[in-house]
Amino acid sequence: MADKRDFYEILGVSRNATEREIKKAYKRLAMKYHPDRTNGDEAAAEKFKEAKEAYEILNDPQKKAAYDQYGHAAFEQGGMGGGAGGFGGGASGDFNDIFGDVFGDIFGGGRRGGGRPRAQRGSDLRYNMDLSLEEAVRGCEKEITVPTYVECDKCHGSGAKKGSKPQTCPVCHGVGQVQMRQGPFAVQQTCPECHGTGQIIKDPCDKCHGQGRVQKNKKLHVKIPAGVDTGDRIRLTGEGEAGEHGASAGDLYVQVKVREHEIFERNGNNLYCEVPVSFTMAALGGEVEVPTLNGRVNLKVPAETQTGRMFRMRGKGVKSVRSSTVGDLICKLVVETPVKLNTEQKELLKKLEESLGGAEKNHRPKSDGFFKGVKAFFDDLKK
Repeated sequence: MADKRDFYEILGVSRNATEREIKKAYKRLAMKYHPDRTNGDEAAAEKFKEAKEAYEILNDPQKKAAYDQYGHAAFEQGGMGGGAGGFGGGASGDFNDIFGDVFGDIFGGGRRGGGRPRAQRGSDLRYNMDLSLEEAVRGCEKEITVPTYVECDKCHGSGAKKGSKPQTCPVCHGVGQVQMRQGPFAVQQTCPECHGTGQIIKDPCDKCHGQGRVQKNKKLHVKIPAGVDTGDRIRLTGEGEAGEHGASAGDLYVQVKVREHEIFERNGNNLYCEVPVSFTMAALGGEVEVPTLNGRVNLKVPAETQTGRMFRMRGKGVKSVRSSTVGDLICKLVVETPVKLNTEQKELLKKLEESLGGAEKNHRPKSDGFFKGVKAFFDDLKK
């Protein structure tokens, strides 16, 4: 292998080049000489093959250290395992592999840290929480129990028994993937030995059996901010499932649902309620006691109030969870018809009806307008 060019010379970098500089140099050469971009130019294909081989050695800390000490001899038979060719090097390499290696750190995919796989983050979890309207409006603190995976306290997430540690996979050399070649094609697959982790555990922890995490019902205290509503979601960072082999945990999302209330209906920051009043109060006016979430208040009812009339009580609604804005309480008055009347009460109502009969249009404005509309409607049908 004495006729082989120096890998640093091929990439155009110094022996003290950083990992980023090596990747940048490889990207530049790959974009320039890849066969998909050079229409089958044999000279360009050979330069691409050289660049890819150089990159696969210099981008792996172990292989780079061996190359720096022994040169190309480190990858001859009996060396580190056949050189870069064992990774599917050559002009026929998949062009997508270039972007997986060079852009992996930027877009979160591919391989990191000199070809080693990124530890898989734990899954996010969701917890559905039912709240009363009072709890949602005022805020509260809840204790919840979440079944999840947590880091094994015996091996501290490594998966290996105390006194031992995971070892680099001898098949993929820590990459987590291997390439199978068939003619001009190269297929990249998950390493069958380490299942993509890049490491093997020869002496697993007897508590987590090598996973680095165990199942547990975890108790958490969740602070619910004042003003939350159905559909709001509270994120608890790092309280989801622990990742395998010491990887970071996912997040826990608490999904809020506010139960229906017997009196109030909420719409945004406003509250709505129906307030029943007697027909005597509606006719003569008066005051009625109205409930709010902060106590009782009196509402003045003007004389001659019709059923369905709305009254706004400012600042008696809900404070927004996102600002200091406070909504209103909207009261809808409903005039009640008296029931279970005795004989005397019925006679009094009849006398009242008779006294109103001569001037009906003055005392029942809505009825007068309604019946005029009905008459006009039927007159139009006759035409």
